[in-house]
This record gives sequence, structure tokens and C-alpha cells, in this order.
Amino acid sequence: MATATPSSPDALASEIAAQSALLADLRKQQADSAQVEDVKKKLGDLKRTLALLQNANAGAGGSKEGKKKERILLKTPKGTRDYGPSEMFCREHVERIVKDCFTTYGGSQLDTPVFERKEILTGKYGEDAKLIFDLMDQGGEQLALRYDHTVPLARYLAMSGAITAQAKLWQVGKVYRRDNPVMSKGRMREFSQADFDIAGTWDTMIPDAEVISLVCTILSRLDVGGFTIKMNHRKILDGIFEVCGVPADKIRTISSAVDKLDKLPWADVKKEMTEEKGLDPASADKIGEYVKHKGGLELLDTLKADAALLANANAKAGIDEMAILFMYLKSYNVLDKISFDLSLARGLDYYTGIIYEAIVEASAPPGFKAANAFASSSTAPSVPDAAPPAPAPKKKASKKAATNPDEEEEIDESQVGVGSIAAGGRYDNLVGMFTAAAAGEGKKSASLPCVGVSIGLDRIFALVWPKWVERGMRSKETMAYVMAAGDGLLTERVELVRELREAGIKTDFLFKAKPKLPAQFAAGEKDEVPFAIILGGDELKEGLVTVKEQKWELTDGKKAKIESNDKGTKVKRAELIQWIKDTPTFRDWSSGKLIA
Repeated sequence: MATATPSSPDALASEIAAQSALLADLRKQQADSAQVEDVKKKLGDLKRTLALLQNANAGAGGSKEGKKKERILLKTPKGTRDYGPSEMFCREHVERIVKDCFTTYGGSQLDTPVFERKEILTGKYGEDAKLIFDLMDQGGEQLALRYDHTVPLARYLAMSGAITAQAKLWQVGKVYRRDNPVMSKGRMREFSQADFDIAGTWDTMIPDAEVISLVCTILSRLDVGGFTIKMNHRKILDGIFEVCGVPADKIRTISSAVDKLDKLPWADVKKEMTEEKGLDPASADKIGEYVKHKGGLELLDTLKADAALLANANAKAGIDEMAILFMYLKSYNVLDKISFDLSLARGLDYYTGIIYEAIVEASAPPGFKAANAFASSSTAPSVPDAAPPAPAPKKKASKKAATNPDEEEEIDESQVGVGSIAAGGRYDNLVGMFTAAAAGEGKKSASLPCVGVSIGLDRIFALVWPKWVERGMRSKETMAYVMAAGDGLLTERVELVRELREAGIKTDFLFKAKPKLPAQFAAGEKDEVPFAIILGGDELKEGLVTVKEQKWELTDGKKAKIESNDKGTKVKRAELIQWIKDTPTFRDWSSGKLIA
């Protein structure tokens, strides 16, 4: 029998206080997450009811006193942020490189809705399903914001009947996860991902190697520093679990625990497997002996010499496929970027084969390397070591207590790494799951194997932006600023601006009929425009304009214009466009550099 909701404000306030205390106790006792969520939901319902009741009472009394206009809080929602013009210029630079690589590798662009039917997203993300943003009932449809681009792509392919023979598809856009954000590390609730996927039946491991090569190409062109592509195979991992005695119904949950080894020491992961997920400690110890290994071809040889592992059908199939993959990666000349890491698990349920993620030095939590020293490894990863690490933070130490029991705990950003900056793998059954569900029970449906990668643009931006600022990179595309000396010459300025723009030279001018020359120079300098084009009445009669090339330098870490007594260069107006295009500044414009 359902408990009646109190109807008076005082009774509601008392119930809210009781539920808040209960929630605090459950969190302190580390109670079952389902029980905590149930109390949180009830608390939220009570608070909404109280707010509605208070608003109704205020409205009733407001007819005499008049409604007082409430102040609004000017801030973005938790886990989101604005990007100013300078930041967006850097972000667009990153995105252009990524898109150029996608098209270089033969990809075609796709776009899918930012929200999906809830049933499309459920059952695809394992333990991360709790991070899906639900939307209210919209005209009879239960909707949710997309969690990634992979599931919407699979839905798109299934809607086409999974008859796409062979295709390379890419998509760039926002995705949403109700996670605890770490804004400075690019870990957000609303963030941009760039996905590249290859669909269709191809010869074994060729598309997988192509995707890994693509990731190496993109990260080499972006200024992220040294990086490593960690690789593993779901079949090898599943085979290890089976050999170590993990029950079939626990394989996915144990895999999710192993996936945390890039953030937590083995002792914490083992505790989760045994105490929280009920795995036999002896099985956990056997798993630990396997997942401590990382390396390259020599690790593959080690696995081939493991008789127990080779006797497992899953493990043998995965080892054979990895041998083929290594051969192709050698041809792509990316073996120096690869670390075959048996601890890599990837928590999403839809992966079926090769899995991988790209990491940099800043990926792991500060000081974590010492804590994660699993005995030994086959070879060291290629990410450069940092300075002597500090002691590893404990799992609970990274959070700040919430001020109110119903609020989520805040994470200490100084104890969190950027995480992986790209990740993906093979998912051969996801499209088939959709076609089978749409066809109905017992009916034959088509399937379509796929492999792909997701690139975290916000995490890459978190790495690139500080370097962008340190190097004094540009903040705008404007290349030329047309000015007038003496009389305003507005008509002549507009005509020249139009011609330059039509020639592909990004140009601006001051929206004044008769502006003063210093004001025009100030406007051009604010936009860091390298070419100041000055029009004069007498010069125009001679068919000439004056071009003054402006340069900047870094002074005490800040950009400053280099002052010069140069009066500029006289250029024939008819030859101005070609003159600009012949300059080194124009040729190097796409690099984003402002300072030589």
C-alpha cells in the first residue's frame, strides 16, 4: 500500500528532513545503490511537491501584495560550460584536423538526432546505463539524450535493413552523460565526440587495423604530446575469465571491475570483484596474474605458450586475431604506439572483439603509476614517465562531501586524470540486436559487423588549449583589415572588402563613415590581423594601396604587437590579392600560428 504524501508545508518539510537524514545514513553505510536511488527519488518528489505547494500559496497571496520578481541565477547547468571566441577558434582547429583525417581515410559524414527513444539506448551500456539522461514523456514517447554515437549509428544501420554492404561513416556532435564532471580535465556531462566507424563484412582485422592507424594519424597531427594506444581483445579477456573460473553470468560485471585498473590499484579492484560482486578470491587472484601483463608481440608469444588459455576456444580465437592485427599494424608503421594490455576491458556491453583506447601522460590520476605497479610487465608503455609520483589517492579521497544530502558529491579535480582521449572497438552484434528486436521473436533478421572509434574532443581540447595559449596562437581568422586615411572613403573600403572576401581572404573594416586612422588600427590589432590595408585618396587615383604587415611576439607570456616605424608597402590595387596570397603568412595561415 502506497504511503500518502503529506499535504501541508510543515508536514512536507518534516518528511523531507527525515528522508534527508535517511539518505545521509545510507550513504555513510555504503548501502545498496538501488536503495539509495529509491530514497533519492522519493526525496526529490517531496521537494518538488513542497515547491509547487509554496508557489501555489504565494500565488494566492500575491493578488494583494503583487508578485515580487525573483532574481535568476546566471550560470550554466552542472557539467556544461560556454566556450569563448578564442577557445572556439582552437576547438575548431582541432575539429578541422579530425574531420580532414576522417575524409582522408575515405569516410562519409552522418548525423543523427541528439535524443533517441529510450528503448534504443537501454541494455547497451552495462553498469554505465545509470548515466543516461532521461527526458520527460514527450507526446507519448519515452526519450533520452544520446550517450554516444555508436548506438545511434547501429540504429541507423538497422533502419536501413542492415543492407549497407561496406561503409565508412563518421559523425561529430554532442553526447550526454549524467556523470560527476571534472571540468578542467574535459570530463563533462555535455561533451563533443568525433566517431569513425567501418561497417560491413571484410577480411579479418583489416578494418580494425585501419581504425587504429586513423587514431594514430589524428593524434600525431594534434598537439597532445606522447600517446599510447592500449589494445586488448574481448575474446581473450573472456577466455581468461573462463579459465580463471568466473561464472558466465558474472563475466560482464567482472570485466567492468577490471576496466577500472587504469584508475584504481589492484587491491581495490579485487575487493570490488570479491566483496561487491561475489567472485571467489582464488579466481580473482588468477585474474590478477593475467591482467598485470602488457607489452607487444612478445606478450602474444607468452599467451600462445599458455596451454590452459589456448585450450579455451574464446581465448584462442582472440589470440589468432591479434597475431593478424599485429602484422597489419606493422605495415601501417604504428607498432611503436601500441601497448597490448590485458587489463584493458572497456565497460560497454556491445564490444565483441578488439578493444582499444588512446592515453597520454595526463590520462591517469596524479601519482597513480606507483600504485598500479603490478609486479612486472612485459614491456613499458611508450607514454613518458612523469616526475617521481606522489602516493596514489584512495578512491574515497577524491570526492568532497556534498553540502546537502540530496546533492551529488563533488570530485576533487586535482586527484583526477584526463582519462582516455579516444576509445573504441569491434561490435559485431549491435546492429543485429536492433534488427532482431524490430523483426519480432522467431523471425530471421539481418546483422552487420562494425568496428569504430570515438575521439573525445573536449578532453583533447583540455590538453591542447594550455599549449595554444603558451605559444600565442591566433584567436580569429581575419587576415586583412581595410582602413582609410583622411576622408572616410567608405564606398571604396566596402568595394575592396568585397573583392578580398570573394577571393577567399577573410577581411573586415570599421563600421564608421569617417573613422580616425588610430581607431581603425586599434580595431585591427584587437583582432590580431596581420595585414592592414590603408586607402588614401591620392594613392587610389594612382591605382595603389598601402599594405602594412603587422607582427606579434610573446612578452612575459603574453602576446604583444611588435612596434615598427615601417610605413608599409605600396602595392598596385589590381595586384593586391595575389600579393597577399604570395606571402608566407597566407601560406601558413591554416596552422593557427600568429607568432613566427
